[in-house]
Amino acid sequence: MLSVLIPTYNYDVTKLVNSLHQQLISHKNCFEIIIYDDGSKGETILINDTLNTLENVTFKSLVTNVGLSNNRNLLAEAAQYEYLLFIDGDSLIISDQYIVNFYKSISDNSDIIYGGRIHPEQVQNKRKLRWKYGKQREDLTAKQRSQNQYKCMFCNNTLMTKTIFKAIGFEKTLSQYGHEDTLFAYKASLIKANIKHIDNPILHGDVDISNVFIDKTKKGLENLNYIYKTDLIKVEFIPFLNYYTTLNRLKVNYLIAYSFPLIKTITKRNLTSKHPSLFLFDLFRISYFCYINRKK
Repeated sequence: MLSVLIPTYNYDVTKLVNSLHQQLISHKNCFEIIIYDDGSKGETILINDTLNTLENVTFKSLVTNVGLSNNRNLLAEAAQYEYLLFIDGDSLIISDQYIVNFYKSISDNSDIIYGGRIHPEQVQNKRKLRWKYGKQREDLTAKQRSQNQYKCMFCNNTLMTKTIFKAIGFEKTLSQYGHEDTLFAYKASLIKANIKHIDNPILHGDVDISNVFIDKTKKGLENLNYIYKTDLIKVEFIPFLNYYTTLNRLKVNYLIAYSFPLIKTITKRNLTSKHPSLFLFDLFRISYFCYINRKK
C-alpha cells in the first residue's frame, strides 16, 4: 500500500530507516522503503548498504549524481504501491504515531498530504543561520500552512498518490540543489491538486553549517534564475521573484548587482556568527540574484 522513498547524499540514514521500518512492520500493511544515494563516494555507502538486510527495504547507490529532482523521479519509478511518501535522508522521526497519522489522513479527495517539518530547539553557533531561517520561515503549523496551501508545501515529509505524481513529477532539467519543491508546488496548483496539511512533522536532523547553507542558497538562486529565465513558473507564484521584477522595473537592479561584492563582504561576518540577521540574509539573496542576472 505504501512506498516510502528516501533520496539521500553521503548521509547515514540508518536511524531514520530503522524508525520507519519498526512502525511500518507494526502497522501490518504492505510497504516498501527505497533509498537512493545520489552518487556519493563516502563511507556512508557501506553503512547504508546494511539496510538491504531489512525486510522490504532497498538501498541503492546511483553511479552518477543526478540531482534531487531526478533522484526523486527515479524513486517514484521504482515504487510499486499507489501511495508515495517522500522523506529526505537528513530527517528524523519524532513521533511513534508517525505512520499511523499519515494513514489516518488518507481520504478519497486528498491528492497530497504534507506533514510539516520542525527544527531542533538548539544548535551549535556555526549552524545558527540555517536554524534561524528554518525556525522563523519554515516551521509552520498545519493551520498556518493551510492559509496558503501550495506555497507552504515542501516535498520532504509528503505523502501523495502515484497518480498525482505522474501528473506532476519533478523537473528533469534541474540538476543541482534548489527550488525543486517550489516548481512541484506550482505545477500542483496548475492542476488544482487537493493538498491536505496536517501536523505530523519530522525533525530536520542535519542543520547545515552557515557557510554550507550560504553556498546552497547561491546554488538555489541559480536554479531559481534558470526557472525564471525559462518561464517554468509564473513570477507571481514566488514573492522573491515578484520583488526582483519590481527592482528591475524601477531600474535599481543594476545598482544592487554592482554592489554585491561589497554586500557579500559586509554580510558574511554576520551570517556566520551566532546572531545572524535574516534581514541581512535577505539582502544577500536579492543582491546575489541581481548580480547573476546582470553578469549573464
